[in-house]
Amino acid sequence: MTTDRLGTQTATVRAAADYLRSWVAAQAAHRRVPGVQVAVRSGGELVLSAAVGVADVVTGEPLTSDHLFRVASHSKTFTATAVLQLVEAGRMRLDDPIADHVPELAGSPVGRATVRELLGHQAGVVRDGEDADFWQLGIPFPDRTALVDEVLRSGAVHARNEHFKYSNVGYGLLGLAVEAVTGTSFAEHCRTAITEPLGLTRTGAELDPARAGEYAAGHTGLLLGEDARETIEHVDTRAMAAATGFFSTAEELSAYGAAHVLGDERLLTDDSKRLMQRLESVVTAYGSEVGRYGLGMELLTVGDRQLVGHSGGYPGHITLTLVDPVGQLVVSVLTNAVDGPAHDLAVGLVKLVDVALAPRAELPPPPPGVRPASFTGRFASLWGLLDVAELGGRLVLLRPTAPDPLPTVEELQVLDDRTLRVAPQPGFGASGERVPVQRDGDGRVVSVRLAGVTSVPVEEFRRRRSAMTRTGWAQSPSASPPPPSA
Repeated sequence: MTTDRLGTQTATVRAAADYLRSWVAAQAAHRRVPGVQVAVRSGGELVLSAAVGVADVVTGEPLTSDHLFRVASHSKTFTATAVLQLVEAGRMRLDDPIADHVPELAGSPVGRATVRELLGHQAGVVRDGEDADFWQLGIPFPDRTALVDEVLRSGAVHARNEHFKYSNVGYGLLGLAVEAVTGTSFAEHCRTAITEPLGLTRTGAELDPARAGEYAAGHTGLLLGEDARETIEHVDTRAMAAATGFFSTAEELSAYGAAHVLGDERLLTDDSKRLMQRLESVVTAYGSEVGRYGLGMELLTVGDRQLVGHSGGYPGHITLTLVDPVGQLVVSVLTNAVDGPAHDLAVGLVKLVDVALAPRAELPPPPPGVRPASFTGRFASLWGLLDVAELGGRLVLLRPTAPDPLPTVEELQVLDDRTLRVAPQPGFGASGERVPVQRDGDGRVVSVRLAGVTSVPVEEFRRRRSAMTRTGWAQSPSASPPPPSA
């Protein structure tokens, strides 16, 4: 990405940050997520950091940007980074059989699997073992002895390179290999080789009991319409830390993600980053593609962006960080519930950034003296919420509670200070129609009429909603808004 384009991207996202936060808050409230942490970086600059909701539904403690989250399989990116650093240093080879570093596995089927095969989930290793109720706190996570015993007993499920098979056990073995090569604990090596060089002080490889009060609580999911959640105790992950043990914040994960853009060689050379980020497996199940993977990195396409990163699923925390290594955009979203929509929120933020950067339709500029920002707001009708937002200096209309914001985005033309017009595009909605706007004496927007349906600011709608559930409410002077200007 050129310097000019990167500068434009950074300035545009910085200007859109307030709306992006508002969109995240609407999503969290609509989906009944206890709390969401989010961070966005462009060109290494932190352009958005926000926390909405609560850290704990029992105490009601507000969530902050400093609360720690268990980021689970994000750990795999740290492990892969540590391995590639050792490869660059000549201390390990990608073609090394894992038994070279975990000698108990010598002569076993898994012992012949290579470091690279384990990094890419091509070693055919069991996912979590025959008894994995540690994922719901039934038993402790395995220590080294238990992990090795599990691998010797039931570790080989497929032949090497027969199928992509995601394996936390395999990454546990990589953690043991890092310890063997470095002569120190996995957590200590990651601290000195990764987090300290980046200045990360709120990121670590395993649960830190000394910081117990800093963690956001994990929460159970909502089953079949339930409206109550319970908190879930945090536990350490022992020999599985290299697969799932890390904790961090959205801010620090975004800083770590920025170290994986091309041109930033604080952790790895670009050669090694390209190897991690290169397509290793197209994951196809039952005839449909379900994902793509490199070496310790998930691969995802959103619009024109080729993204890398990783999700994380820990009891009570669901997380995702996405990195555009060429476009230098990083988005990290952390949620504190088993059913947290981290994927939808992170992908949605990338899409909204790209809406801000590129108009979906070319429209004439506003008339002189009319400020697009004066139209912005969140409005409601019986049909839900709609936002008029300024993104990239333009007005757009969108539905902030839709799972995917992009299909709801309409470009808006400003005709005068009381009239908008939806861009003329094929569609099922108000394409090409005028959108009358009513203002109060102070110039604030008090209603918009889209496709003939009036929406008003959210608090005003709540006041009117009960009356609007009965026929004829529009004839009641106390309930209906003044007719919008033509």
